[in-house]
Amino acid sequence: MDDTVQSEATPDVPLDQLAEIYLKMRDKRARLKKEWEETDKGIEEQMDVIEATMLNKCEQINADSIKTKSGTIIRSIKSRYWTSDWDSMYKFIKEHDAFGLLEKRIAQTNTKNFLQENPDLLPMGLNIDREYTVVVRRTKEN
Repeated sequence: MDDTVQSEATPDVPLDQLAEIYLKMRDKRARLKKEWEETDKGIEEQMDVIEATMLNKCEQINADSIKTKSGTIIRSIKSRYWTSDWDSMYKFIKEHDAFGLLEKRIAQTNTKNFLQENPDLLPMGLNIDREYTVVVRRTKEN
């Protein structure tokens, strides 16, 4: 059986055959993804070496940008922020009305668990999108 199937799944294809095709396609995607990730990792490592060299050159000549025939090399500062003390961070945010320091997203698993434990509580403005999905588990070989 081929690793691919036509985009039109016909209703008369037996479920066992659909499951078999699905598993083969999933395995092929996993193989291709692993190959791609290995190739990409090698390229990324090479790029890291080149970036370090360019950064070193910029530092040596104290330049934030260097124009070349192939492109402009720009040295910039990248900042990341995090906290190791969430209690203090929440207190600080509340005291300074700085809620913009937080990202606006809902923790999916925590919200699901909260709603299961508190079925009568539903925050205003909360939207819920539910859809059926299919999972295919491989049959255990004896």
